[in-house]
Amino acid sequence: MIEVKNVTKKFGSTLSLDNASLTFEKNDYVALMGPNGAGKTTLIRLILGYYHPNSGEVLINGLSPIKDRLEVLEHISFVPQLPPPIKLSLEELISYVCASAKIEKKEIFHFAKEMELDLVPNLGKSFFKLSGGMKQKMLIAISLAKKSEIIIYDEPTANLDPKARDNFYRLLKENENGKISLFVSHRLDEIKDIVNRQIYMDLGKVVSDEKI
Repeated sequence: MIEVKNVTKKFGSTLSLDNASLTFEKNDYVALMGPNGAGKTTLIRLILGYYHPNSGEVLINGLSPIKDRLEVLEHISFVPQLPPPIKLSLEELISYVCASAKIEKKEIFHFAKEMELDLVPNLGKSFFKLSGGMKQKMLIAISLAKKSEIIIYDEPTANLDPKARDNFYRLLKENENGKISLFVSHRLDEIKDIVNRQIYMDLGKVVSDEKI
């Protein structure tokens, strides 16, 4: 369970989240929507423990993502909108995530294949130098291979072609049972078949929260 309790977050004089409260439970598949500056990314980064709230509290299965960050992150997979500037080769990256997140290597290869990313001829290449689409496919494969209780995707299809998008949504549908899934997206039409809840935010507030 994710509990966001009366959370306010400011950056200088800018109010990014304004006394926001939300609860996410198992089998919540959520479209998190709203204009730029609505507070969506701030909310995600508070859940991940990147930010400290000015007031209020965030709990993941009863634990603080700040005080208990390592334990909390064991249960979360996250794919950002912009891939991080990782300088490791794909082979090094796979070895690292398998060791640090207890992921089975064969699972990464399985989901990469499902995303039509051929890893074998690319293992020696730097992640940083891959195309945007290949980076995103790699991060998606890792996120699915981790089999986390909570998955968070921030505009995950921004760099994907239509076929890759179809593969991504098919894999999510096949692997969503019993999870919490949060999708920051501007395209409800794309994710309407895999979400059952729509939250709209604006100016740091939750404007609407509806089952769909």
